[in-house]
Amino acid sequence: MKILITGICGFVGRWIAEGLLDSRSDLQLIGIDNLARSGSESNRQKLHSMGVHFIHGDLRCRSDLDAIPQVDWVIDCAALPSVLAGTAGHSSSRHLTEHNLLGTLNLLEYCRQHQSGLILLSTSRVYSIRDLASLPLIDDGDTFALDLESRLPAGVSNAGIDESFSTTPPVSIYGATKRASETMAWEYAEAYQFPLRINRCGVLAGAGQFGRADQGIYSYWIHSHLRQRPLRYIGFGGSGRQVRDCLHPWDVARLVDKQITSAMDPTKPVIANVSGGIESARSLSQLTQWCNEQFGNHVVTSSEEERPFDLPWIVLNSRLARDAWQWQPSRSTDDILSEIADHARQHPDWLELA
Repeated sequence: MKILITGICGFVGRWIAEGLLDSRSDLQLIGIDNLARSGSESNRQKLHSMGVHFIHGDLRCRSDLDAIPQVDWVIDCAALPSVLAGTAGHSSSRHLTEHNLLGTLNLLEYCRQHQSGLILLSTSRVYSIRDLASLPLIDDGDTFALDLESRLPAGVSNAGIDESFSTTPPVSIYGATKRASETMAWEYAEAYQFPLRINRCGVLAGAGQFGRADQGIYSYWIHSHLRQRPLRYIGFGGSGRQVRDCLHPWDVARLVDKQITSAMDPTKPVIANVSGGIESARSLSQLTQWCNEQFGNHVVTSSEEERPFDLPWIVLNSRLARDAWQWQPSRSTDDILSEIADHARQHPDWLELA
């Protein structure tokens, strides 16, 4: 089997490549990346040692895709992944749209031409900002939690947010590019009859992630805490009670492998949430407590600043993926945090690289 991974030198692309190579002995792996992200060159070297055929190219340029031979499957990991992308100081809206939507359209044309199956990595940020901001929450000490005594909106339960939750705008420009990519992918797959799976991922985290304040928050927080860099709780009273789930990309690779194997099964869902679920969820305050136990105390300041895309609670319910593919995460949040901490100890200059 021959598989193309886009954005292969990014954090997620590299881990998915490693996971698939570990599970499939018959695999020929091709990767494409524009190497625009700081630190991506280090992943290129590792991929070369794993036998991956690397192509330096950009999905925005159709001719770069024309040079790629036919493959059985495409796994699309290429994107500008920050919800702040396209806003002031975080690249331009055109830059974001060209990367995240035009690149997808070029990739869909490739899949149409070669009848290649597509697995599109999407995001929890396709869900409505206003509806997410309106979720009934309680202050549960050092974290926000769903108020289960209140009437929950459609698509929400004590297990989190499922695929039926509202995607009504606004979802951010970033979220809009991913939602549009989902729609176009489904239309292409229906029109040209190639297999498609869309995985709406929660927060992905693990060793080697190029964490920043606007993306890769678990990695950024742990590396910054260990190095005694300034950290702030922004918004929501400056308490750090905002909550996200957590999943290792190795477990995404395990799911992708199952999705490829069952590609022709019409009972499997096209769109599924992929996350660590409620069991994996942590607040920033809880993450700080964990870091204090590992590295010693570090003062985190508070800020009353409110930012338009910040949300107090996003935890995806991935029960659909678990039931459809008999899949569940193999790495707990504590395992993931410990892996990042070990990596942080071994790479004192990682924040500068990222």
